[in-house]
Amino acid sequence: MERKSIAKKVHCLVLAFPGQGHINPMLQFSKLLQHEGVKITLATTTFYSKNMQKLPASITFETISDGFDNGRVGVAKSLKEYMDTFWQVGQQTLEELIEKLGRKGNHVDCLIYDSFFPWGIDIAKKCGIVGAVFLTQTLAVSSIYYHFNIGKLQVPITKHGVSLPQLPQLQLEDLPSFFCNYAEDSIILDFLSAQFSDIYKADWVLCNTLYELEKEMINWTMKIWPKLRTIGPSIPSMFINKKIENDEDYGDAQFTNEECLKWLDDKPKVSVVYISFGTMVAISDEQLEELAYGLKDSGSYFLWAIRDSEQTKLPKDFELKSEKGLVVAWCSQLKILAHEAISCFVTHCGWNSSLESLSLGVPMIAMPQWSDQYTNAKFIADVWKIGIRAKVDERKIVTREVLKHCIWEIMDSDRGKEVKSNVFQWKTLAVGAVGEGGSSHKNIKEFMDALFHL
Repeated sequence: MERKSIAKKVHCLVLAFPGQGHINPMLQFSKLLQHEGVKITLATTTFYSKNMQKLPASITFETISDGFDNGRVGVAKSLKEYMDTFWQVGQQTLEELIEKLGRKGNHVDCLIYDSFFPWGIDIAKKCGIVGAVFLTQTLAVSSIYYHFNIGKLQVPITKHGVSLPQLPQLQLEDLPSFFCNYAEDSIILDFLSAQFSDIYKADWVLCNTLYELEKEMINWTMKIWPKLRTIGPSIPSMFINKKIENDEDYGDAQFTNEECLKWLDDKPKVSVVYISFGTMVAISDEQLEELAYGLKDSGSYFLWAIRDSEQTKLPKDFELKSEKGLVVAWCSQLKILAHEAISCFVTHCGWNSSLESLSLGVPMIAMPQWSDQYTNAKFIADVWKIGIRAKVDERKIVTREVLKHCIWEIMDSDRGKEVKSNVFQWKTLAVGAVGEGGSSHKNIKEFMDALFHL
């Protein structure tokens, strides 16, 4: 009680990159700090703010500008022009926001900024406040970009693969996709590696992972970033430690789809395949057809969350609702993964989805599509052994036969039993990490205690 009283004087401005995969974990971390009495202001870009879901009443929302408040499509001539403008205008409006909050009597003590904004630390230092960088991807992925940034990893990648400290041998297909398509994606790769140009200046480096999951990598990295602390899994409290009452979603409760849960309630335990590729990934027509027939041919129950715009591309003879399957435009993924009927998760391996699945003890069939998902898939299948990676053919397609076999492997084979045992152990470690005295719990407490003593 005394700490909460002191903490009322502490104000954190949390600056999230405009994308759901970044906002969700930073919002959850904000809720945790706010629960302990820290005043929170969450900010992202003006244009993206229209996509923001409902925030808790106790969290204030503000915006900065990327220079394209009405959208960059048709205005910015290129991605480079957009990024250059964003970096210039973003820094200026962030500084103006911090000053505005101060004039209103809401002095900011700490800026928690997404690592995609490497200039966040410069603004924090300029304003005389604490700067804490927040990594929304795994430390393994961050390490790959870091080594590219310092010149220890160069493109093109050779056929012999990549060897980096404390990481397994990585082939080209295990690296973030921008290494494979460097000629086309050089701007993006340079942008992502720039996260680590000034990270050494940060007062804290917070990472949405758990120590037990990347122990060797974390121990090695702390030698160069001494203030690195793991604070994950950063998912709604009711699904991990039940510390924050009624914290069951990321703020998207207004989009509840009760049909999903009712449909699952009628199914046997551990019998339903759940499939979703998140909000960013676009699946080719050919891959959609293979997925549809693979699910149908597997003979298993399945629940498929797929956007309306992609449902229209499904084969004409594929039923959206049948005895075995249900196709929906949206569902509460956490509630689905927590349901006793779910047997496995066919996933694109976005880090938030992967952490949710691990934390809820659901085995994965990995089908990475883009960005860091390929590295996540490598760890899911070969390092943590909590899933199976679906092999692609020469067209980069997972065929119906391969998907059907993966589903069988997870549900009925000896390998599937091993995967289920492993993911249950990781679930236990994830819950323990955020529980009283756990690795992430202690790190968060250390961070908050430092704020209280400002």
